Amino acid sequence: QLQLVESGGGLVQPGGSLRLSCAASEVTLDYYVVGWFRQAPGKEREGVSCISSSGGSTKYADSVKGRFTISRDNAKNTVYLQMNSLKPEDTAVYYCAADPPIDGSDCLSPPVFGSWGQGTQVTVSS
Repeated sequence: QLQLVESGGGLVQPGGSLRLSCAASEVTLDYYVVGWFRQAPGKEREGVSCISSSGGSTKYADSVKGRFTISRDNAKNTVYLQMNSLKPEDTAVYYCAADPPIDGSDCLSPPVFGSWGQGTQVTVSS
């Protein structure tokens, strides 16, 4: 069974950077689409970014385009989310999720994914 563990969250000042990691165990991530999602208090979980199994295709929410970069290292069985120019509105619990690719599915849509990590808190505050 695919198990995902996020790390790298923390407290950062506005304008700062963090790199989140999503490490998989038990199963190789090579054939999975991986997405990053976030959920702020009182809000629905929203898609942030996703990456194809090969890493050749990526997608970003409009709110993070130009600031966040998703990447993957299949040799390390890990997907990363580099977050730059962080804003207070980026504060949320960040989750990674994975699922085999499905043609036509929206990889920024939470229901597409069946395997989820436990989340890591990101707080952007001065």
